[in-house]
Amino acid sequence: MKHKQRTVLKSVLFGLVIFALSGCTAAVPAAAPAEATDAPAAEAPAGLEELVAAAQAEGELTVIALPHDWCNYGEVIETFKSKYGLTVNELNPDAGSGDELEAIKANKDNKGPQAPDVIDVGFAFGKQAKDEGLIQPYKVSTWETIPDDVKDPDGYWYGDYYGVMSFMINKDVVANNPQSWADLLKEEYRSQVALSGDPRTSNQAILAVQNASLAAGGSLEDPAAGLSFFAELNAKGNLVPTIANNALVARGETPVRITWDYNALAGADSFEGNPPVEVVVPSDARLAGVYLQAISAYAPHPNAAKLWMEYLYSDEGQLLWMKGYCHPIREADLRARGVVPEELLNKLPDVSGAIFPTNEQLVAGKEIIVANWDSVVGANIQAAE
Repeated sequence: MKHKQRTVLKSVLFGLVIFALSGCTAAVPAAAPAEATDAPAAEAPAGLEELVAAAQAEGELTVIALPHDWCNYGEVIETFKSKYGLTVNELNPDAGSGDELEAIKANKDNKGPQAPDVIDVGFAFGKQAKDEGLIQPYKVSTWETIPDDVKDPDGYWYGDYYGVMSFMINKDVVANNPQSWADLLKEEYRSQVALSGDPRTSNQAILAVQNASLAAGGSLEDPAAGLSFFAELNAKGNLVPTIANNALVARGETPVRITWDYNALAGADSFEGNPPVEVVVPSDARLAGVYLQAISAYAPHPNAAKLWMEYLYSDEGQLLWMKGYCHPIREADLRARGVVPEELLNKLPDVSGAIFPTNEQLVAGKEIIVANWDSVVGANIQAAE
């Protein structure tokens, strides 16, 4: 394997390490926003009932950047609302990870519905959010079953699910499936290939560039090869400067969408064969992406935010990720205890050989991509009008 990587989720993929459920439930009142450098990790109130009562007293939760077709978020949100009787305000479903951090900054003094309580961001954004004092610590009751390599030891951020970069292909438009990143450069894919975000702000798009770097012989931490790849893709006219989504794939405007496998597979299901869609996990380099959860340091509804985290990291919440084709972060524990239904086990695609980057590699690569995309690639990736 080129550019030897540390497989940070080896315990998740192969179930080599089995964790025991934590029983820590010491009572702590809702706290004011804490400085990211010295605050101890908060713990759940004694018993879930007390946390539920505190959250219901707040009455609502504000989330951001959660498309309903992303990792089964639609069902997750509706089930949470039904289970606990809370209102969920949904801000800008198509926002990128960088946009989420900016939303916290812009609403530090805002206790209204425009201030996010929680965020779901790419792995490379967790440390940044902590360093900038934008998030507060909280350890869910299943904390010990989350692999150490994908959580902040003080509880500021924690991985929740992951997928592998893939190509979502509209077969009414594309005759021959691209099987590799190199294939995307072929003439037959002119005006057909699109990213699922702006590489200057979107974690998904940034990791697509890093994945292309690996395929082109580069590295994650120095993704110059990935930037050069997209510069060539743009120069050939193959790159569509529009943020791809399922609707654009269906209409044939972005018939080859670079996206996480769970987005592609869920999208294919939603089309019900019209148009027919096929999903390819590229053969020349496979990159896995972990997404993190965290609570805003300025959350207007801190108890609702904690309850949201408890739900997402419960067995029920983790299985809902799997239902949406995502690998839940507690998958090893779920499998070890035999609580995963067979039909869910059969839904997940073969992602063998996928590389799990370290946080340091992701952060280093992100900085280079954000700083150099305009000068090297020159494609202004924007949402469709």
